[in-house]
Amino acid sequence: MPPTNLQPISLAPRVVVFDYGEVISRAPSEADRAALVARADADDTDFWPAYWEHRDELDRGTLSIADYWAGVAARLGTSWSAVDVHELWALDHRSWLSVDPATLAVLHALHDGGTRMALLSNAGADFSGWLRNGSFASLFEHVFVSGELGMIKPGADIYGHVMAELGIEPSELLFIDNKAVNVEGARAVGGDGLVFTDAAALESWLRGLAA
Repeated sequence: MPPTNLQPISLAPRVVVFDYGEVISRAPSEADRAALVARADADDTDFWPAYWEHRDELDRGTLSIADYWAGVAARLGTSWSAVDVHELWALDHRSWLSVDPATLAVLHALHDGGTRMALLSNAGADFSGWLRNGSFASLFEHVFVSGELGMIKPGADIYGHVMAELGIEPSELLFIDNKAVNVEGARAVGGDGLVFTDAAALESWLRGLAA
């Protein structure tokens, strides 16, 4: 296995706050997506609009897992038992657990450079255990999970909460997310950020700031 260590990146006093999904994690694979659709006994074109329709409420913590999946079922014109929901939840949850080693290498470079980092994820409270106790969790000073806070990106309130907890000024906030709207949310409160495309572009941007 080739070495994966990168040279340290020092950005103090700025704090880099990372999204999780499709930044640290890989996107769910085609096999993962197909397994979820098959378990739902649904058509691919019908399933995904139903899946995303009430995802914000789930991520905000205002909709339970059971009620979320009941809503998906209702849009699909079907119903599922409690056991069905457990299986759908498990398939969905597992699909978001693969991590991107190239992004992790950048995280370690920041950590080795003494750069403060935090994680801010739009995710249900059921993800908090993984986000706080996964192998990467020790790299972060603080983990913020929207489903525990009752607010989601790109609302100004969640960025304000993060900055207050970290004790930083807006000018010290650097936010990394794969969705432009969430990065714009950080910029709207006075921070800066990068729309994540891949680890190489992220590393290049961070090193440019460090220089």
